[in-house]
Amino acid sequence: MYSDLVIKEWTDDQRCRGPSMSTEPAFFRNLEVAMDIRRSQNYLLGLKPRWDNTVADFTTCDFLSLSRSGKVREAFLAELACQPEFDLSASGSRIQYGNYSYLNQVEQQIASFHGVETAFITPSGFAANVGVLSGVPLAGDAIVYDELVHASSHEGLHLSLAEYKLPFRHNDPDSLRDTFVSLKKEQPKFAHGTLSVLVCVESIYSMDGDVCPLEELLDVVKDEFPLGNAQFVLDEAHSLGVIGDKGRGLASMLGLEKEIAIRVNVASKALGSTGGIVLCNKTVRRMLLNYARSITFSGAPSFPMVASIIAGYKLFMSGEIQPAQDRIQRNVKHFFKTITSNPIWNEVTNAGVLSIPILEGWEQRPFQTHIIPLRTRPRHEQFLFFHLLLNNMNAYPMAFPVVPKGESRVRLVIHAHNTLEQVTALASVICDWAREMIDIEHNKLDNSLPSAARQIFAMQAAQWVQNT
Repeated sequence: MYSDLVIKEWTDDQRCRGPSMSTEPAFFRNLEVAMDIRRSQNYLLGLKPRWDNTVADFTTCDFLSLSRSGKVREAFLAELACQPEFDLSASGSRIQYGNYSYLNQVEQQIASFHGVETAFITPSGFAANVGVLSGVPLAGDAIVYDELVHASSHEGLHLSLAEYKLPFRHNDPDSLRDTFVSLKKEQPKFAHGTLSVLVCVESIYSMDGDVCPLEELLDVVKDEFPLGNAQFVLDEAHSLGVIGDKGRGLASMLGLEKEIAIRVNVASKALGSTGGIVLCNKTVRRMLLNYARSITFSGAPSFPMVASIIAGYKLFMSGEIQPAQDRIQRNVKHFFKTITSNPIWNEVTNAGVLSIPILEGWEQRPFQTHIIPLRTRPRHEQFLFFHLLLNNMNAYPMAFPVVPKGESRVRLVIHAHNTLEQVTALASVICDWAREMIDIEHNKLDNSLPSAARQIFAMQAAQWVQNT
């Protein structure tokens, strides 16, 4: 079974290696000792084997199932057939030989689809966020960011010339306003418009599955900076393809395309491809070319990469993804209905064993997001992961430093390819685990660990003994 492969590799990853490195060079020994800190908590990250379609997938970024279904591959091959004499490599950066005509044509097609002046393809969504935040703000400027923005945004913050880098409370317009007021009080040039502010948010947050109150935040920005020196960078990695007409994302769905200066899209998720796309005007594009070192000094996107991106976009443009969008909505609603109707649900939530923060008010929302966090107590996210894995379901645990301390969870990703039967089984298996945790807490069982964790830890111990 797939679970056996995962457990074997996970077990090997978590084995402490520092004590066995006494005769090795100190450089490598020091690295292993540092990683042993994570290993001691079974939290060292490692490579995982890819699973086949017999495993219920609640993990991958193939939200619309364009990759799994083969649709994007077919569109990609058709795109290649139209350009049979392509060069495999771009053979240079965008400021050198790598700025070829097909790349520019595709970027303009994408820009037209999103209603912006221009688009700029980058090696990845991570590189796009790093490039925007490191290359666009000027010395003395400010970046004000939601405290839960992606790790790529934090890397861009570290590299940025901006003098002020200030977080505000997650999805809180009042906190954003307070941050602006303090900023203008400390440096009046922001109020005068001679320094600028870049406000960094995400449309759908990748670990929490909640939606940015973009309209409310935009109102705050307009109130506090009427001269237009405060602008947004909106990371649409998790809304592209999932929401909006033809999958255009949150800004489009709200009719705010012209209000957002910079949008970052990611091709490796709903598009079924790879790479990042910055949607902006030509001024921002010129800044990226001149000051975003991660972009300026990288090779330009290759022809196959660009072809795969536009292949996915052409599926969007045709309206072909609408049934997949609808299936995601159907599946998420079915999950919420099923899990809340389970007889154990109220008991486990009241006991604090499990919670779903985005569950409240779901029936009144105009749309559902595809990311569902199952919040647990610390370390219990591992136990739930084990339980799902042994039931042939894949959804990964998340703990600090991936999420804030004390906010451990298993992160579910609901896809178009998930069946209603899989979703029903998922809710049932989660509640079975929660029932076992309640019984352990009430001393109704002889063990302090749930059955799946006992089984996997026993396998771990046996493997370590075998390898000794």
